[in-house]
Amino acid sequence: KKDAIAWAWELLTEVYKIDKSRLYVTVFEGDTSENLAFDQEAFDTWKELIDPSRIINGNKKDNFWEMGDTGPCGPCSEIHVDIRSDEERARIDGKELVNASHPQVIEIWNNVFMEFNRKADGSLEKLPAQHVDTGMGFERLCVVLQGKQSNYDTDVFQPLISFLENLSGKTYKNNEKDDIAMRVIADHIRTISFAIADGQLPSNNKAGYVIRRILRRAVRYGYTFLGLKEPFMYTMVDTLADQMGEQFPEINSQRGLIKNVMHEEEQSFLRTLETGINRFNDFVAKNTNHAQVPGDFAFELFDTYGFPIDLTELMAREQNLAVDMIGFNENLQKQKARSRSAAVVEAGDWIELSEDDDEEFIGYDYLEAQVKITRYREVTAKGKKQFQLIFNITPFYAESGGQVGDSGILKDGNDIINIFDTKREHGVIVHFADKLPANLQASFKAEVHKGKRISTMRNHTATHLMHAALRQVLGTHVEQKGSLVNDQNLRFDFSHFSKLSKEETRQIEAIVNEQIRANILRDVQVLPIEEARKTGAMALFGEKYGDLVRVVTFDKSFSVELCGGTHVPATGQIGYFRIVSESAVAAGVRRIEAITGEAAELQILEDANLVEQIKEVLKGAKDPL
Repeated sequence: KKDAIAWAWELLTEVYKIDKSRLYVTVFEGDTSENLAFDQEAFDTWKELIDPSRIINGNKKDNFWEMGDTGPCGPCSEIHVDIRSDEERARIDGKELVNASHPQVIEIWNNVFMEFNRKADGSLEKLPAQHVDTGMGFERLCVVLQGKQSNYDTDVFQPLISFLENLSGKTYKNNEKDDIAMRVIADHIRTISFAIADGQLPSNNKAGYVIRRILRRAVRYGYTFLGLKEPFMYTMVDTLADQMGEQFPEINSQRGLIKNVMHEEEQSFLRTLETGINRFNDFVAKNTNHAQVPGDFAFELFDTYGFPIDLTELMAREQNLAVDMIGFNENLQKQKARSRSAAVVEAGDWIELSEDDDEEFIGYDYLEAQVKITRYREVTAKGKKQFQLIFNITPFYAESGGQVGDSGILKDGNDIINIFDTKREHGVIVHFADKLPANLQASFKAEVHKGKRISTMRNHTATHLMHAALRQVLGTHVEQKGSLVNDQNLRFDFSHFSKLSKEETRQIEAIVNEQIRANILRDVQVLPIEEARKTGAMALFGEKYGDLVRVVTFDKSFSVELCGGTHVPATGQIGYFRIVSESAVAAGVRRIEAITGEAAELQILEDANLVEQIKEVLKGAKDPL
């Protein structure tokens, strides 16, 4: 605590030279309901650095940080800065405005002292290893150092806002609604661009849906308030890349992809807006006796067509109509309740059976092992009870890098537990079971489903070979944008701007099958990340790499990739590779689905049978075509 506080103060006041008379700090005042004491250590440290009159006691809401209902948490100590004019500061003491939502008395730094673990029953326990989680607001720091009054007045946002002024013909700080629109768009263009550069594409579910909604919100502000009726967001990407490309090279390297994806999304949403406007106008024309737009209809526009409710309200006002917002919100709340009930996961506390510092994965070399359960917990997901188990060692591969988690069984005599999935959470391999063993203290035989694992290994190895073949046939611009590897097939998303021709598809298949026939031996090295990159190894989308990485090579002149997945010992074991489909996922992103091994063999047999049936229908014609 002492060091973190002193370093924060030194950086702000001695390096950045922020006026100390404008700074205030907060410490946690304690909370009797949870038996939490006043943070005396933080207070004693601060009074050596700042006048005690500038130290403010903060309540649990402001000065006790929690990441969620459960998990690490603790008291925090913030640094606030008052950027008001001297006249305003003379009228009202900044101390009165700290944590009072004043736009010019703002938090610039926070030190969170991670001291406790919040358990499922709401109680707190001391963490065995305590630490400080420290951070500051970059844009807020720019506001202070550049002498501005808002994030949007700094050189972080001004180039984007200037671009919008030129594009729309409107002037910033001339009309409040126009200003809000420009700020929303300038903020959202960064979010969307960085997300796409990191491989997250707009879609209809999960993180992709969030990106789609953010992009549509920005487009709608431009459409409604700035008069921008054609796609415009994609034209801002160059300005953003010129600003931030040096610090974030992925924005430059993915510039073309970002612009293409954004352009297509904008065009799609503008068509949606047009559809919504037409449906609204049809409704008004057919219901001239209505005094308001029914909530059900407004929600249908919003939910089915993605039409923003505030745009419905705006159009209704132009027709001298109100919108039944009570009915709209009732529909919205019902939908949210359905979504929450489908997604809710209730997890109990971990129950520790034995201490084990290193829950080691041995599944690269073994498909079975004698294991002990070190801890477990009960989880309820979608109303169904299940259990999560952690072993001292495990042969089960945890889902990552596109490869699905292993399944299998846990055996103790006649007691057999089904392990239906394996995932990694906070660096630990978690096994999902539908029930608990009768004797939790027993030594169990853990067996991975061998057939599923081997088929998955074939498909994962084939993914590496196909990635190399794609770059050989289409060009080195091809980069992985996502993958799914299981025992049935493989799915691979990659950057490319046109549909693959039949010749290209067959060429890719031929190259992969040539590598399979060559029966190339797998070579795996564990290397420091920087050394691995020097080998030319390709990083895979979605993977997070540590200091040490696995470099998987199938002929160093053909395929070298950083990968934590499981692979066949030699390419010949894949048997045969066949592409079954190629399609578009988003602008500039294609998807290939393929099969290997027995699945590919079965497909060939089915095709041969089909040809035989056609010959029979044609009375044995030698040339059925």
